[in-house]
Amino acid sequence: MAAVLALDVGGTKIAAGLVDSDGSLTYAVTLPTRADQGTEVVWAVAAELIENALERAGGRVAAVGIGSAGPIDVNAGTVSPVNIAGWRRFALRDRVAAAVPGVPVRLGGDGVCMALGEYRHGAGRGTRSMLGMVVSTGVGGGLVVDGAPLHGRTGNAGHVGHVVVDPDGERCRCGGRGCVETIASGPAMVRWALANGWTPEASSADAKALAAAADAGDPVALRAFRRGTDALAVMITSVAAVCDLDLVVIGGGVARSGALLFDPLRTALAERAGLDFLVGLRVVPAELGGDAGLVGAAVLATLR
Repeated sequence: MAAVLALDVGGTKIAAGLVDSDGSLTYAVTLPTRADQGTEVVWAVAAELIENALERAGGRVAAVGIGSAGPIDVNAGTVSPVNIAGWRRFALRDRVAAAVPGVPVRLGGDGVCMALGEYRHGAGRGTRSMLGMVVSTGVGGGLVVDGAPLHGRTGNAGHVGHVVVDPDGERCRCGGRGCVETIASGPAMVRWALANGWTPEASSADAKALAAAADAGDPVALRAFRRGTDALAVMITSVAAVCDLDLVVIGGGVARSGALLFDPLRTALAERAGLDFLVGLRVVPAELGGDAGLVGAAVLATLR
């Protein structure tokens, strides 16, 4: 059986890969998005990746799956990623279909694709309903409920980074206020730590440096992580109460801090999960790493 061609579109990079029926990523390549260079330049990056993947596949693939940063519109097949200014209602599905004629092409949000990848081939195997999350420069997510991806009316279901956890909090880039992303993303934790007295030892003040400081016992860095995990716990408890989840799978750069994130998060969840069906909700690290989006896009492409 021919492989599925998968695309993972983000504001910083675009990836393409070939995925076998067992979820194995047999080929993958990534290029910078060049998001500041205009609509057609960005498309040229995607087109080059598609061409290279097709050549590697001998010109034959079974289907194409696309996971894209949002907002998206699955009905129209368009994408409007926040970090790709030139792509506003960009007809990505039709462009890809023209480049790979004769096979089905399906579009989904990048969070949904990440969740599908982990559900089918990663940490979510064997579950029924799960939330997949990426905690990095932002907070993204996707839901698989009763074994099926939850897309919503337009394909944007699962934008958990914009669940409000502090109604009087900081203004978010989405236009709202107090979204979990304004507290728990890597840049947000760093920003709070710097404002509250953290002095990085090295010149770089990023989430990796903050995690190293917290590991070394810096009290402000530890408070920044606790503040972020408390916000995540509020959001996760709310989503789990609505969707009756089995599992939460978390990936992304901040998640690579390991126990710094997961230990206080599990403690905070235990304190907040009062309903019987929320007690014992499992939260685990992602298994597929940066490949989850490509693997999940391939899963999406082959769903009945």
